[in-house]
Amino acid sequence: MLSEFRDRLVAGNAEQLIFEKMLDYFKQKGLVKAGGRQRTDATHVLAAVRALNRVVLVAETLRATLNVLALVVPEWLKNSTPVEWFNRYARKFEEYRLPKEKTKRSTLVETIGGDGNLLLQAIVVSKEISWLWQVPAVELLRQVWLQQFEWQEAKLKFRAADNIPPPAKMICLPYDPEASYGRKRATWWVGYKVHLTESCEDNSPHLITNVETSRAGNGDVDVTPRIHHSLQQKGLLPGEHLTDTNYAEAKQFLASRRDYGIDLVAPARDSNDWQAKGAGFNASDFEIDWDKQNAKCPAGQESLSWSTALDRYQNEVIKIKFSMKQCKRCELRSKCTRGVRRTISIRTKENYLVLQQARARQKQSEFREKYRPRAGIEGTISQGVSHFDLRQARYRGMAKTHLQHVISATGLNILRYLNWQDGFPIAKTRLSHFAALAA
Repeated sequence: MLSEFRDRLVAGNAEQLIFEKMLDYFKQKGLVKAGGRQRTDATHVLAAVRALNRVVLVAETLRATLNVLALVVPEWLKNSTPVEWFNRYARKFEEYRLPKEKTKRSTLVETIGGDGNLLLQAIVVSKEISWLWQVPAVELLRQVWLQQFEWQEAKLKFRAADNIPPPAKMICLPYDPEASYGRKRATWWVGYKVHLTESCEDNSPHLITNVETSRAGNGDVDVTPRIHHSLQQKGLLPGEHLTDTNYAEAKQFLASRRDYGIDLVAPARDSNDWQAKGAGFNASDFEIDWDKQNAKCPAGQESLSWSTALDRYQNEVIKIKFSMKQCKRCELRSKCTRGVRRTISIRTKENYLVLQQARARQKQSEFREKYRPRAGIEGTISQGVSHFDLRQARYRGMAKTHLQHVISATGLNILRYLNWQDGFPIAKTRLSHFAALAA
């Protein structure tokens, strides 16, 4: 144990070992086990660096690169740097240093863009320091310049707001490039997300079994297979996994059952088509013949074409088109399409069938009873926020932020185990005094 701890300490993941050994102890006590019921949810985590607007971002990225090069190749940088750069990038680019006028601000940001490009070109032409491309700060500068600038008529221009990468993929902090923009309903933040999975059996303490940290802009659905793989490594795969809709798409319903034997208990996402939201004909109202590769619409007309494609989330889908001539004269057209003909996009066969099954199941009363305990994970997140400041990263970078999350989960487990040993009951959902009158 001590030698393993020493090796893991050197590797930088000793906290994970402590968490895993603690879970092994709980397994021996019978407090957590495979095949049971677990639940997962996430909350936002603010990066340890404040958010920057785009002008300050490019300025600070260049300044950070210059500071690194001043340590790595001081003589080369001193001989290659224009004199005005020492005044321009000696101090942080705070908001109060930026011009208020739009034209002056545009001139400044294009000047910064030219300076950064000049530095990158100087590295390219200097063969004796070509190895500088391996320096992370230089690579970060190159990526930020690709995201924020473009060439127009042989001039480097600042990209328009509608011509930059999506928030999830954009580098927004030079001092923590792994942090990204995230959004949940009306909340925007820069940083990460922490995903907590815990046991939720009625006759045992609710103990955290897995911790995942992801970039704020990444979808929760991408974390689902990571959670299942990690639980498999620990020997703690649940029989039922309760999550919200964000963790469950057709491919996750299918993969959870096929690869891990897990029943993913979550509401399936409804279609966003206007037909599904009103009194129209949704894709599920069409008869699909998988062998003949065609579909029949509610009016009894067969499809004209069947082709595979990728949707905007890179999921493989099947696009089915109907005849324009038949759609034009169809009496049901107002409930079916607003275009010249109806086109539907459905998932591949296995994903389509499992999605229809999930949507049908969630309408049953048995599903609502089975899904009810999922709400308890909100109490765990609340406890983590109030006791361990879970929503504020104390360190920069995903690795150190994840370390913080694992340590917080370890503390939560110890607290809950001690409360269980001392006979403190698991707290029930609190009601306000006014709400209690109705009960």
